[in-house]
Amino acid sequence: MTDFGIKEALQKLGVQDINEGTSTGAIHFSNGALIASYSPVDGKLIGKVKATTREDYEKVLETATAAFQTFREVPAPQRGEIVRQFGNKLRELKEPLGKLVSYEMGKSLQEGYGEVQEMIDICDFAVGLSRQLNGQTIPSERPGHVMREQWHPIGVVGIISAFNFPVAVWAWNTALAWICGDVCVWKGSEKAPLCAVACQNIIADVLQQHDLPEGISCIISGDYTVGEMMTTDTRIPLISATGSTRMGRIVGATVAQRFGKSLLELGGNNAIIITPTADLKVVVPGAVFGAVGTCGQRCTSTRRLIIHESVYDKVRDAIVGAYGQLTIGNPLDEKNHMGPLIDHDAVNTYLAAIEKAKAEGGHVLVDGGVLEGEGYESGCYVKPAIIEAENHFEIVQHETFAPVLYLMKYTGGVENAIKKQNAVAQGLSSAIMTNELKEAEKFLSYAGSDCGIANVNIGTSGAEIGGAFGGEKETGGGRESGSDAWKVYMRRQTNTINYSDELPLAQGIKFDL
Repeated sequence: MTDFGIKEALQKLGVQDINEGTSTGAIHFSNGALIASYSPVDGKLIGKVKATTREDYEKVLETATAAFQTFREVPAPQRGEIVRQFGNKLRELKEPLGKLVSYEMGKSLQEGYGEVQEMIDICDFAVGLSRQLNGQTIPSERPGHVMREQWHPIGVVGIISAFNFPVAVWAWNTALAWICGDVCVWKGSEKAPLCAVACQNIIADVLQQHDLPEGISCIISGDYTVGEMMTTDTRIPLISATGSTRMGRIVGATVAQRFGKSLLELGGNNAIIITPTADLKVVVPGAVFGAVGTCGQRCTSTRRLIIHESVYDKVRDAIVGAYGQLTIGNPLDEKNHMGPLIDHDAVNTYLAAIEKAKAEGGHVLVDGGVLEGEGYESGCYVKPAIIEAENHFEIVQHETFAPVLYLMKYTGGVENAIKKQNAVAQGLSSAIMTNELKEAEKFLSYAGSDCGIANVNIGTSGAEIGGAFGGEKETGGGRESGSDAWKVYMRRQTNTINYSDELPLAQGIKFDL
């Protein structure tokens, strides 16, 4: 792996030579069990981190809670300056951090760089936003009164992120939370723990340079039991959790029981509708990248193509032909389009999904399977599969986090395609390929796509940070990143000020003494 500069990248990020375990966050010593991180690229051990014990967790929360008392008093534009400098550090370290993302998680090097760029972009967005955390003035029905709405920091924000975006999703949350005056405790995925350590090292340097409390940014490590420490903790008013719908049901219910707030980003079952007027030059790259990018392990990955019967054969043949041109291998080699799945459990889930689809009557167009031989020693490399299926198949109704693409026909007008697209439990991302204005507008109307993201003539995958990201139904309803997503990290307060010499009551109520 030295040919791709992994050792040098680890050194630059301060995560080299940690096979004996490194402590995390604000903890300097830990008795937790070691968590080993093996790369799905070659199966080799990268390093180990210490899992967070209950004692460790209490230290982290004490440190974070104390830091909040200081950080909330820092003016928002000054908090924005800290985020700006963090973004600049990310620019300096984009190459090594992108390589670590690619090597530890398995996505292509270009996607690894792209993920770090998302971090940089959200920092830029947050810096400007730090001068725009505006409330509003509201007319009062009472003379000599004025009403105002303002926003205050919410406190400690708990972040639970998934392996597929091991750094960007954390940055989406932290960049906004920090400019809002919050502090963050992050449980990164136990499948990519070194990415979390690297990010903590970067922000810790910035905080230290400005003599700010280290508790502004903390990380904890471990399995779901560590996450439960956060979800049940009344000291954490907001939990932002990214993962499966199954996980989201547990997190949402647990946090709601203590009247906390949840920001849930859960599963997707995303479709592209391809109409008779669709341009194949747009359809093919959009569909193929959506299906095989990150080896099908994006929540926005394309799972279904809903193709009009009049162009079905043409589109099918074009997609199948494009799959024949894909190269699969070491994701750090930029000539490869697709790297490995995250681990052997993911491989088994992928294989089971293909068998389930065939058992339900699906017709395999492009065979799947596990790749073997030189370069595939980790056992995590698989072939992307294409299967003709029906939308009502049980396996099609569920999200498979792997490169399995289902093709199906629709007849009649675009309304029929939209109904088929919406007929799944998830509601994250959706797209339509059309050059017909009426079809595009129907797709975007109140009776159109029921997803949080609806695109025209681009694929389902690859959101920009300027827009709020998230979905409906079993996707959880959360919104991260751009637009007014910052409001979830703050608490709203309505103020009424009486500047008159009288005390009129609302609704004209009389109360004379």
